[in-house]
Amino acid sequence: MTAAIGTLNTPAPAASPLDGIRLRFGGVLRSEWIKLRSLRSTVWCLGIVIVLAVGVAGASAALLHLENPSTMSSDIANGYLVSAATVGLAFTQLAVAVLGVLVISGEYATGMIRSTYTADPRRLGAYFGKFIVLAVVVFVVGIVTEGVSAILATVIFHARGLEADLTAPSVLLPLLGGALYLTLIAVLAFAIGSVLRSSAGGIATILGMLLVLPVVAGLIAGLTQAKWVANVASFLPASAGDTLYAYTPPNSTHVEVSNGIISLEAWQGGLVLLAWVVVVTILGAILTKRRDV
Repeated sequence: MTAAIGTLNTPAPAASPLDGIRLRFGGVLRSEWIKLRSLRSTVWCLGIVIVLAVGVAGASAALLHLENPSTMSSDIANGYLVSAATVGLAFTQLAVAVLGVLVISGEYATGMIRSTYTADPRRLGAYFGKFIVLAVVVFVVGIVTEGVSAILATVIFHARGLEADLTAPSVLLPLLGGALYLTLIAVLAFAIGSVLRSSAGGIATILGMLLVLPVVAGLIAGLTQAKWVANVASFLPASAGDTLYAYTPPNSTHVEVSNGIISLEAWQGGLVLLAWVVVVTILGAILTKRRDV
């Protein structure tokens, strides 16, 4: 009788404002967007991208040696414009690579990843939420910086007597390819960071892939004259991705294999870089799902 009275007097749990609320993927995207834009590393890395891209493009257009620019053909002028607008990608790719690693490794370093996976126990929603938010932000910043860089270079070239056509497809496609290249490098770095869970290790790995491996492969190919080494080097992320923003004159004949050396077209190089991203992203998703936090 006493036990029955005690059961009846037990107070019901207080209602929580979160009762009945389920975390959906849209909510994951909003939370990842809030986290990304509130990080100081995001502001610094994207600020460096904008300043470097525009600054290097302006300096390149102003300092490029031109002889009789008014007599140059439109193809040559457009080639100079694409080169000036995209030359900064060699530097800005490093900033987005660092940002991509820090987006995931920073949460492991601070322990915030426990809160993230507590809110999303299946983990893959948070993993791909970070991936999508990072990709969209970097692509938008890449489009804006490439566009501003091209406009600045066009104005400077016009003042120097060189008339380039900013609206030509042979100019717009490499600019779009440059923004796509930055995006793919950022998400590749993110996937590497999710595999290694270390800021230092992730940054060292992606920078080694972008800077060290192409140089080492080039040296070996030059010293040994081994064509297979040169062909392997053309499938590295940076080498394949370079084709996305390279200028190709209209109606040019592309040679896929010349003297035993493979030369990738823009779409082929883009697919090779995309394959790198897909493979490492799947590996990162599997490890994120299986490993303990």
